Amino acid sequence: MDYEFLSKTMLFSGDSPEEIKTMLDCLGAAKKRYAKSEVIYHAGETVSSMGIVLSGSVQIENDDLWGHHSVLDSIPPGFVFAETYASLGDEPLMVTVTATRDTEVLFLNVKRLLKTCPNSCAHHSKFIQRLFMVSAQKNLNLSRRIFHTTPKSIRGRLLSYLSFQASAQGSLDFTIPFNRQQLADYLNVERSALSGELGKMQREGLLKTEKNHFTLYEIR
Repeated sequence: MDYEFLSKTMLFSGDSPEEIKTMLDCLGAAKKRYAKSEVIYHAGETVSSMGIVLSGSVQIENDDLWGHHSVLDSIPPGFVFAETYASLGDEPLMVTVTATRDTEVLFLNVKRLLKTCPNSCAHHSKFIQRLFMVSAQKNLNLSRRIFHTTPKSIRGRLLSYLSFQASAQGSLDFTIPFNRQQLADYLNVERSALSGELGKMQREGLLKTEKNHFTLYEIR
């Protein structure tokens, strides 16, 4: 186990290897590898464990009865998924979790957090507090997606999302976690229309893009 990596995540921030090992034992930690495009959790199933991405990345997706596909979030290394559903236990997943590349996930049994630790684990309450902060951050991310998809025009949605990414990364030159199709699904627009609008924005000198790398230009 890479304890140094885990100590840099929100759930184990600053903890020593001994402290992390104690918590992993307490939570019945188990690692599993997934190939690119392999489904980790299917919509409709119930889960008892949340996942921490150790390497690779996973995508939170939703497909409705008419086949419309939406990307809700992209989870990079060090971040978690399915913590809400794992805490509720009997609530069926409304989303599908898929590996977007070869990925390794560390699973933690959240139900053990909701009971008194049989080992009188001193780190139990601290972990619960951190999990609450993680859930709050995830809710904020979902709120951001709503904000980005509120504009009626494709350009409005692109400007909202790309402006946020530039601000979050502190640079007008940045990389996003989505390819073109994933970005279209995230913004809830057609890929061809999205590509067409990006082409117009490039010709107008608003931005430059190559794959998932963007450079924004300030309007003078």
